[in-house]
Amino acid sequence: MRLRTALRSVAKSLGFCLLAFSASTPSIAAQRQSDIPEWLGAYVGEGDGQIAQPILQRARALYMRKVSEGKVRNPCYFAMDATRPNDAGDGKSGGRFYIVCEATQTFRVVSSGHGSGRDLKGVVDFGNGRMCARNFGNAMDSNLTAGGSYMTEETKTTFKGYYPISQTKDAAYLRTFLQFDGEGETANARQRAIGGHAAAKVAGICMKRDPQSPYANRDGYVPLGKLVEYAGGRSDGCTSWAASDANQIISMVKDNPTTLYIYPESADINAVAKAVAAGRSPSKAGLYWNDSCLKAIGAPKFWPKETLEPIIAQYKQDHPAPPSRPIPICQ
Repeated sequence: MRLRTALRSVAKSLGFCLLAFSASTPSIAAQRQSDIPEWLGAYVGEGDGQIAQPILQRARALYMRKVSEGKVRNPCYFAMDATRPNDAGDGKSGGRFYIVCEATQTFRVVSSGHGSGRDLKGVVDFGNGRMCARNFGNAMDSNLTAGGSYMTEETKTTFKGYYPISQTKDAAYLRTFLQFDGEGETANARQRAIGGHAAAKVAGICMKRDPQSPYANRDGYVPLGKLVEYAGGRSDGCTSWAASDANQIISMVKDNPTTLYIYPESADINAVAKAVAAGRSPSKAGLYWNDSCLKAIGAPKFWPKETLEPIIAQYKQDHPAPPSRPIPICQ
């Protein structure tokens, strides 16, 4: 009783009521709108700038559970709806990553990438288009998004190369990676190197002689290329954001972890696929999937690691990578 009272006190101080966390279920009917604060309820829905009710309910439940376990003190938490389209239709990346800070009553939606998947030619194709994700999974080397519960952990900043900022000056691009830890089906997130980072890279690299650079190799050369941003596009399974959003998000959780809930989980995917196969409307069956993406993909599919990892391993064995070529010297 004392523990329950203490937990309610913590929840009240954060500005919302305590939720008991239960196993995820694909049924929307099982979610309770009454648990959501009135100000946040205005953002619940399936339109632009809104979050679907079951996703918010699960994200809040995960957050409250981690708060009650003493693992999270951050006043904000994250969620992502990977069933939404990448493109909002106006040339802008679609908002599907949510930043919720209930203590300050702030809600923000930003773009985010989904896992690209792979096409193992002649064997199996579990690739995703840029607009909507059809394939999901938790297998190593699959480049697929795995829905479920995560916590943000440590960060690591890596030099990716130089890029020109004028005709006479180059800048070093340093990208920070935010590691995620998962549980259940996402428990191998660290093994898969799943996390969050800016959707940017240095492409078309050549080697430029610059022996004074702190990043120069033993021969005095540094990589030089073009900075390419791909906000909201496909990723290798990680959560990628526009550079400005990435800086804000990572600064929010540096040395102060929080939770991230990504929808859909395997149970959601399998339930929606089963409804579609039976000719039933998922929404009428109490299931959630973004309508426009469901029309585009037909039906989603979850690829469990137990099924996919042996296939990927055999493909790698049958198709060894070609020998690496030396990076050309810049002209």
